[in-house]
Amino acid sequence: MLTSTATVTTSRGGRYIKQLCSHFSKKADSTFDETSGHTVFEFGECRMAATDEELAFTVSADDEELLGRVEFVVGDHLERFASRDGLSVTWHRL
Repeated sequence: MLTSTATVTTSRGGRYIKQLCSHFSKKADSTFDETSGHTVFEFGECRMAATDEELAFTVSADDEELLGRVEFVVGDHLERFASRDGLSVTWHRL
């Protein structure tokens, strides 16, 4: 299993976890609370954790193509949902 991480500076991490997981739950198994979230897509998974200062993502998938797909889906959705805040996601493969 391949893994990638990203950390985004925001004081609204819990809000974004809720928004992302609620949206993803329409097509994937997704759970969340005020500070964490987990979504299992058909092609990989995403774990999210929020503090008062940041939102951290850990995504994983079976191969590089699928990992890229998870990175794209999660990053693209966050950037669209957070367009007013100007957030962007930069992934770091482990």
